[in-house]
Amino acid sequence: MEMKVLSMLGFAKRSRKKVSENSLEAIFDQYEQGKPDHQNAIDALPGWNSAFPVALNLNAGKHHLYADDRIDWALRSFGSIAGKTILEVGPLEGMHTYMLHRERPARIDAIEANRLCFLRCLVTRQILDINTASFLLGDIQAWLTEHDEIYDFAIASGVLYHMADPGEFLRLLASRANAIFIWTHFFLEEAMPAGDVRRNPFSGKVETKMIEGVPVRYYERSYQHANSNASFCGGMKDRHFWMHRDDILTLLEKLGFSDIVIKDQDLSHSGGPCFSFLARKAHAAP
Repeated sequence: MEMKVLSMLGFAKRSRKKVSENSLEAIFDQYEQGKPDHQNAIDALPGWNSAFPVALNLNAGKHHLYADDRIDWALRSFGSIAGKTILEVGPLEGMHTYMLHRERPARIDAIEANRLCFLRCLVTRQILDINTASFLLGDIQAWLTEHDEIYDFAIASGVLYHMADPGEFLRLLASRANAIFIWTHFFLEEAMPAGDVRRNPFSGKVETKMIEGVPVRYYERSYQHANSNASFCGGMKDRHFWMHRDDILTLLEKLGFSDIVIKDQDLSHSGGPCFSFLARKAHAAP
């Protein structure tokens, strides 16, 4: 028995020596061996949705969100944001932040809950030198509840329809911003009737929640395992709700946004009916 153990120990020593010799040529996965370059940082993080400006000759995602006409319209409609405080909800990968940054605001607080999206935002900040923005990782609802600043302008593009409690999010956002721009999907029976494939992720359950005295309809929906993809940029919970189009506008009016301008509405969008709008409180006129 003793000889057997000694024999095994000798084999283990020889094996470790062999592994040690072979590992002299090994390259650890966590190190980048190529020439320092912005592309290396992009490649280090999977799942990019956004492209970088063409002139930079970098490969990332496919969507040119650094030149998004929705944000361009929002900025032109709001007026100059130079010297203003901006809240951006769900910056995704920082391309809308870049558009805001170029207009010389005093500060942008960009709140992102998705860890990979947050890290991609930091890469974008470095590459595009977005020095007016502070990217923060965490839940926007907690930020709105615990942070008492009133922002001049808030941007929430592609956010509302991912929320587990969208009406409460609007209520909190309204308490922290004098003007808001929103692009969102919404539920509208006549635009998405029974049999429409866009209704497949919906459970059929509809809840009504009272917010500031306004009855708000919540249409239950699931991501159907889309969150397993690295490029997923949805909400924090699989069970989330879309609001009815009319309820969004009615609630915002109740929350003090008396001036609401709708940019466009697309009832045939492949993801579901959507629209974008700028809402402003009466005392926040340009």
